[in-house]
Amino acid sequence: MAELAGVYAASHGPMIVRNWEKLSATERNGLTLAFSELGRRIRAARPDVLVVISPDHWVNFFIDNLPAICVGVGEVHDGPPEPWLHEFPHRSLPGHPALAEHIVRHAVEHDFEPSVSYRLALDHGFCIPLWKAGLDPLPAIVPVIFNDLEPPFPSVKRCFDWGAMLAQAVASFPGKLRVGILATGGLSHSIGEPDMGRIDEAFDRDCIRRFERGDPRALIDFLNERLPSAGNGASEVRNWVAAHGAAHGRGFELIRYDPIPNVYVGCGFAAWNVSARS
Repeated sequence: MAELAGVYAASHGPMIVRNWEKLSATERNGLTLAFSELGRRIRAARPDVLVVISPDHWVNFFIDNLPAICVGVGEVHDGPPEPWLHEFPHRSLPGHPALAEHIVRHAVEHDFEPSVSYRLALDHGFCIPLWKAGLDPLPAIVPVIFNDLEPPFPSVKRCFDWGAMLAQAVASFPGKLRVGILATGGLSHSIGEPDMGRIDEAFDRDCIRRFERGDPRALIDFLNERLPSAGNGASEVRNWVAAHGAAHGRGFELIRYDPIPNVYVGCGFAAWNVSARS
């Protein structure tokens, strides 16, 4: 049977790449250390496959066709289409159709209804963490797109439950496989709004403390109350919530947090102890 080898989270703000030369030495050093430690932990877990949970930034979907959740089941995925990611070393990324299709079947059998795609383009949300964490060679990737961009969003509780279901799907996969889960996005940020660039550090630190405490109900209640005021980009924390669900709501460890105005994001990096239980 397959094994859940590790669960991780990382910010993916595009300005991490686009504004790199404008960052202070301290900011660059902090991000480098965070991504390096994330990569070290992922490599140590030796995943054959990474299930990567990220939003789609209007690359595959738009408001005329916007699924709440979509699973990429293809044998290969396209690399990032953004011109400023031309140095990303992979024009295509390997998929794992057998695991992806198993996840979809398991989801449907357990009252979830994901969309599916046989060919996705993986934008910066997927590719910046994979790249900056130094994952080379890449494991196979199963992309899972959450709609974090345009309401109505999947509820915070639904995202937690989706993560728990995902862990069950991995555990029931009949092949011998080591599987990691990487949630990308967040923390607080505002994009394309009058307060663009605002980072709500108080929200971020309160949110991190609730992940650390491991009480799913308290975390869900906090996010239901506070997410709307933490910037439109903070909705991506739903991806972290799914990772938390996959780790049974326990075992969160913050790797690093830095509020960096030059990348417009409260940048967070984390890992979960997947042997912990609620």
